[in-house]
Amino acid sequence: MHEPPAAVHAQGVVKRFGPTLALDDVGLTVRPGESHALVGRNGAGKSTLVSVLTGLHRPDAGTVTFEGGPAPAYGDMAAWQSKVACVYQKSMVVPELTVAENLFLNRFEPGERYIRWSRLRHKARELLASYGVEVDPGARAKDLAVEQRQFVEIAKALSFGAKLIILDEPTAQLDARGIQRLYAKLRELQAQGVAFLYISHHLQEVYDLCTAVTVYRDARHVLTAQVAELSKADLVEAMTGEGTGGASSWHAVSVHGSEPGAGETVLSVQGLALQGEFDAIDLSVRSGEVLGLAGATASGNTALGEVLAGMRRPTSGSVHVAGREVRTGSVPHALDAGIGYIPEDRHRQGLVPGRSVAENATLTVADQLGPWGTVLPSRTREFAGGMIASLDIKTRGPEQLVSGLSGGNQQKVVVARALARDPKVLVALRPTAGVDIKSKDSLLGVVRRVADEGSAAVIVSDELDDLRVCDRVLVLFHGRVVASYGSGWGDRELVAAMEGVGESPGASGTSGTSGTSGNKEQTS
Repeated sequence: MHEPPAAVHAQGVVKRFGPTLALDDVGLTVRPGESHALVGRNGAGKSTLVSVLTGLHRPDAGTVTFEGGPAPAYGDMAAWQSKVACVYQKSMVVPELTVAENLFLNRFEPGERYIRWSRLRHKARELLASYGVEVDPGARAKDLAVEQRQFVEIAKALSFGAKLIILDEPTAQLDARGIQRLYAKLRELQAQGVAFLYISHHLQEVYDLCTAVTVYRDARHVLTAQVAELSKADLVEAMTGEGTGGASSWHAVSVHGSEPGAGETVLSVQGLALQGEFDAIDLSVRSGEVLGLAGATASGNTALGEVLAGMRRPTSGSVHVAGREVRTGSVPHALDAGIGYIPEDRHRQGLVPGRSVAENATLTVADQLGPWGTVLPSRTREFAGGMIASLDIKTRGPEQLVSGLSGGNQQKVVVARALARDPKVLVALRPTAGVDIKSKDSLLGVVRRVADEGSAAVIVSDELDDLRVCDRVLVLFHGRVVASYGSGWGDRELVAAMEGVGESPGASGTSGTSGTSGNKEQTS
């Protein structure tokens, strides 16, 4: 019997961005009606491949075919829409428009001069019904549940003729019931021959939903296998490159263990929760300690870091610094209490690009740079000069625009601002994102130095290199602390815990109400 052509077949794909090799001779094949997972750590090349498969980037080498035919010409987006669509983690529907308006946005029929709203809603109802999507065409998109918005996006993609749907972290914002409803709908569509390429950091979902899996690591294709024939241990090993023999002999302990030896408690959190992000969490960080909050997308670790820094207001719970309660949800109060903050995105949250290095580095200490609320340029330059020397910021001087610095030196300016008030607690969200290896080592060295000088530090990240500097790492999964590690963890065990596949012996899957567990015990 003749096998139908693959929904998509990519072979020998190479993609460079300047000196960076983002894809190195990779391939992927997804069959009609198949749910195929693409997994790998950050930087593995998943997002770049998606951009190639959806026509956003042209590959430097290699071929892509859809249903046996060549991919559309680069730039012909209408043709690409008829082949493939991507439903992203962040919904692309227009919230203020109705479902019908979203489905037919910019899709006027030839010769049509006016919109007939009753006809538009009727067409939308027929379209939704053809794919079994039970949504009111007249409802505004903002009033739909998250999975309903995803169903609308999938139905819209299929209406263009696409038979391949890429789902990028589709369950990141769903609760358990929403996930099950999404799974059921995907299986219905698979039975109609629709193929899905499923990208997720939650490996258990790969086993729940997918029939095949492809692993990328460091921009290269590592393996493709049937999910039923691949153990979770082998999948994690493929993602990390660390086999059982290379794994650490340490193991995770219960999240209710004893705390590591360190100084006095500096940061104390009790019952902190943010609805939709993370459940009630208790944790403490001592003087001289660096705590890591590890987790993949939608684990809740980023939201927790933002709550600690006053960027978001929690639903419940309290934060204390050196015994003093901090008014949550207020950046000024967090600063006054002694919390320094390195945001996740330096471009959007960390820098004022049109201002100088000196101005950016001293934003949090403007009240200390002159009498009666004034800011003296001489004091600004002097203060910034000390930070430039301390952090080895490569710049022509304090007056240089921060936009003229390299990425690593821009990040050092963000760190300088966070340290300007001599914080008791430094909260750093993915502090080395987008910097070179030399700058990465320097930045992590600064975080380590902050703790060694008597403060406490919290690193929020899913980058293993960021977490290696930590004395202790708490792993969050779906908003709960599920495991705790002291120094000495192996890549394989930590990735397994972050991905929720339970590969870590002793890792707790119960409520993360304590983050105060201590060092791991060594096994014999």
